[in-house]
Amino acid sequence: MNRSSNANRYGSLAERKLCESRGLIREGKHTSWCDAEFKNGTPVEIKAGMVSTGYWQIYEKYHNELRNHNGWYGFVVYKPVGRGIRILKERMVHSSNLPPLTWSNTNHQQRQSAKARIRFEEIVR
Repeated sequence: MNRSSNANRYGSLAERKLCESRGLIREGKHTSWCDAEFKNGTPVEIKAGMVSTGYWQIYEKYHNELRNHNGWYGFVVYKPVGRGIRILKERMVHSSNLPPLTWSNTNHQQRQSAKARIRFEEIVR
């Protein structure tokens, strides 16, 4: 399995684990800017990061969509363990309460949106 496949699998596992621990609804809720919802319908974008990377990436286009819908981020830091993961830290943050973001252009063909990096220590301590 290549690095990208592992990252996708680990990210999906992190989403599932956060949804279980926070009581979020995941099934049928996934869009480009929303991975789950609170039971009241408020959207949640889940950002999972492997402990070795040190940061999450936020895309401006999707961040703006989440903000327009008064949504939240679920931030997860995980460590691969065997074929699974262990959640090291997690935190829910309203999309209006992120640290200051510095947007930079990206060449990612699918996203075509500026991106910003958020270091883990800016969200979870």
